[in-house]
Amino acid sequence: MRLSRFLTATAFAALLLPATAEAQRRIPDPQIPPPSITEYTPRNTLVVPEHPVPSAKFPVVDMHGHPPTLDNPENIATVLAAMDELNLGVMIQTRGSSGERLTNQINAVKAAGLEHRFAFFTTLDLRDVAPGSGAKIAAQLEADVAAGAVGIGELNKGFGLFTMKADGTRLTLDEPELDIVWQTAGRLGIPVFVHTGDPAEFFEPHDMENERWLEQSIYPQRQLNDQARFPTFDELMAERDRMIERNPGTTWIIAHMSWYGNDLGRLGELFDKYPNTVGELGAVLYDFGRQPRFAREFFEKYSDRILFGKDSFQPAEYPYYWRVFETNDEYFDYYRDYHAFWKLYGMGLSDDLLRKVYYQNAVNVIPGLPTEALPGN
Repeated sequence: MRLSRFLTATAFAALLLPATAEAQRRIPDPQIPPPSITEYTPRNTLVVPEHPVPSAKFPVVDMHGHPPTLDNPENIATVLAAMDELNLGVMIQTRGSSGERLTNQINAVKAAGLEHRFAFFTTLDLRDVAPGSGAKIAAQLEADVAAGAVGIGELNKGFGLFTMKADGTRLTLDEPELDIVWQTAGRLGIPVFVHTGDPAEFFEPHDMENERWLEQSIYPQRQLNDQARFPTFDELMAERDRMIERNPGTTWIIAHMSWYGNDLGRLGELFDKYPNTVGELGAVLYDFGRQPRFAREFFEKYSDRILFGKDSFQPAEYPYYWRVFETNDEYFDYYRDYHAFWKLYGMGLSDDLLRKVYYQNAVNVIPGLPTEALPGN
């Protein structure tokens, strides 16, 4: 009898849980006019220890650099000054360049005597792909590598979303015509740095439950939920995975941690399935900083598979990364409210793990990377 009553009570409680959770989510209507979402910026009253980190503890390779074009002494000097303040040992220029635009930057950096502080990835012209295009693109890749490029990328999100083939159809990530390009990269020993899609929320309905509602309201062009125009998030990632699977001899650097920072189990499955992949941290700090303990466990488990990258070159934003990675600070701001309305917490990574993420993994993944400005070289 007691067991029967217990089971009945348990079943009743289970039925009540959804309703209770729904009730807890409801907020009573304000009795005075409420502010808009952009006006409500409450002052933080929490008093806790703070440890700002203006300069990284160890020299860093920024493998997702988007500085201005490095083809003149003024730009080079401006970027170098910021790098020195932040303790960036090497900046990889991943702002798309190939041919003369690439060699102009390489030559300018050499003329400044700074080839030990900058490295360059080349880009690919993927417009109007047709039979025979792959061989032409591969030939340009060989020329760019001979000129000094040490990788491909950043292949931006247009690849898979907006770029069209010569016949007017969408260029999918797993387009067989491009296999010769990826195989050429593998033969040359250079990685391919690929940015696929955008956060999954951009592909979802733009409603009041969308975690990125504000960002998409500020920038409506970031909405990708029109399935008449775009593939779904999962379809896009499946194309990317087929491209990787068909080219196991190529090293793939997955930009923005594949936008899986909010689902580290899924990211771990990607790493486990494809040992020729590594992840890059640019523009997803907000996800790691809101789950510091679980994220630290993930970093420890996949310590050889994570590379530092920042994306947008805004020097004032780098210290947020140092603070999340190097301290145990609590409840501090992210640098862009429209990316994340929540606070960040420090992960407290060990020195050994910081060295790997900051520079050692990049040295291992990018054979042509200059190392003179890095420890032990």
